[in-house]
Amino acid sequence: MKFTRLVKSVAVAGVMLTSTLSYAADIDANADANDIAIKGYDTVAYFTQSKPVMGSSEYSATYKNAIFHFASAKNRDLFKADAAKYAPQYGGYCAMGVAMNLKFDTDPTAWKIVDNKLYLNLNKDVQKAWLEKPKANIVTAETNWPELKVLTPAEAKAKNG
Repeated sequence: MKFTRLVKSVAVAGVMLTSTLSYAADIDANADANDIAIKGYDTVAYFTQSKPVMGSSEYSATYKNAIFHFASAKNRDLFKADAAKYAPQYGGYCAMGVAMNLKFDTDPTAWKIVDNKLYLNLNKDVQKAWLEKPKANIVTAETNWPELKVLTPAEAKAKNG
């Protein structure tokens, strides 16, 4: 009887641990309730057209448990061939927020490509502050991101008080 209870306890603990680990892996991408990244904007267009362009659900691809929409099949295919190249940094969370060790949502029109990487910001005012020292902010954000990416925005806020 005790052995059966022990086996059940270990099984439950294993399921809980697996759930926690998969949840932690899922929260490194900023997506809406429908798992849509960047509010539906085409992440490839920032690189190819140098501007934000709304994507379409007709052309989509999944990356890091988020669904990306594209304006064309060509952009979707470029993304599928090298998603890491086109995906926004920090899972699509605000680059300035990550530099501050926090996770903020983003405005897809507040963006900048630095060293061939896409960075998004909360809004254009925050972007102005981020652009004052983009390289230094990137260095700080890169240091923060490994620990921050496994936290929800609320957990990050609570941790940083």
